[in-house]
Amino acid sequence: MELENLNNNKNEMSKKKDLFFPSGFLWGAATSAHQVEGNNINDWTEWEQVNAEKLAKSAGQKWQRWQQEQFPAMFEAGNYISGQACDHYRRYGQDFDIAKSLGHNAHRFSIEWSRIEPEEGQFDEAAIEHYRQVLLALRQRGLEPFVTLWHWTNPLWIRDIGGWENKKTINYFTHYAEKIFNEYHDLVKFWVPLNEPGTQVSFGYIFGSQPPGVKNKLRANRVLKNLMAAHKKIYSLNREKKHGFQIGCSHFMFFNKPYKNLPWNFLVTKIMSYFLDYRFFKVYKNFSDFFGIQYYQPNFVNLKLGGRIAGLIENKEPYKWVSDLNWEIFPEGIYHVVKKAARYGKPIYITENGLADAADKNRGPFIKENLKWLHRAINEGVDVKGYFYWSLLDNFEFVDMRGFWPRFGLVEVDYKTMERKIRPSAYEYAEICKNNTLKL
Repeated sequence: MELENLNNNKNEMSKKKDLFFPSGFLWGAATSAHQVEGNNINDWTEWEQVNAEKLAKSAGQKWQRWQQEQFPAMFEAGNYISGQACDHYRRYGQDFDIAKSLGHNAHRFSIEWSRIEPEEGQFDEAAIEHYRQVLLALRQRGLEPFVTLWHWTNPLWIRDIGGWENKKTINYFTHYAEKIFNEYHDLVKFWVPLNEPGTQVSFGYIFGSQPPGVKNKLRANRVLKNLMAAHKKIYSLNREKKHGFQIGCSHFMFFNKPYKNLPWNFLVTKIMSYFLDYRFFKVYKNFSDFFGIQYYQPNFVNLKLGGRIAGLIENKEPYKWVSDLNWEIFPEGIYHVVKKAARYGKPIYITENGLADAADKNRGPFIKENLKWLHRAINEGVDVKGYFYWSLLDNFEFVDMRGFWPRFGLVEVDYKTMERKIRPSAYEYAEICKNNTLKL
């Protein structure tokens, strides 16, 4: 169901008017190395090869009938092997030309650690030069780089010592970061050391549905502590070396809402918000120059009472407007999550916000509605400085190992020919970017 048929707000937000964003606001889209570059060799690529057949066979239990019918690729093992991905490693210039033509003035991407340091202490000069050319290409097109140092993938030698469960990885990662900082200090201002550490810990070490495929809460907690320690160390390194960079965290946020506002659901929601959000911000607030917020969907919390109580928390709400992943689309949530993050006094960038929409029927309204609510937060004093749609390109969606079938891109990618095709919604977003204004 499209948004126009359901969003009948009876307040000032529903009035037709132009919404102007602050001067200097950054507009762009995001990608990550493993999901678009192609031909990586890291801990994920090997895990994909081992698990692809199993993932294809289990798709019938994981996805609903309508999704299975519309996206039969989910039953193919090749869907779960990143392979050539979007061939962005060779085609980045073409892709950045598209971004520039769409009015973007910034771009978020990640550097692949396994390319830079394929063996311990052995830095690949060709890979370093490649990413220098990527950064120069962005600068030449007037796109401000937002660079992520770790978007979940690790070199094989890091995997072989236990990955982030091993405290030594903190120092190895810091050494890699220092190398990158020294190489690109004149080309990059904004750095995000770690992408959504909590998400990787959840799916990789609690649910076990993505690399390394572990289901152990104690090990998960160890990994989370080491990731937090790494971020702090890199932030302190920047201060010590006086690079003058802006170092920020990246945090995935649900809009947690108690189902039917029942009192027990309200209590559980408060507890979840503390562990999922407030604890994170308290840890990072003194070690971040900005907060990167990533918002996609609400989390309607329902605690079932009667019979057994423990562990019976689930998403539960009649869906009205959904993505191809069957996520309820609730743009108002972005207002609430940035208001929550703003309590800690840091500038905010929306580093990801998007939806899977192969038919491109809902993406345009989705972007506009999210930006409408974001503008409301800005009007109320929240210091939001930029917005990055996820994603510039259709890509290998590797959260929970979904593979190629979900289509998030402003730009459609034909994975056989690698042809790029700009979607109509991308032009709608372009009008906003070029004018720094949302016309309602």
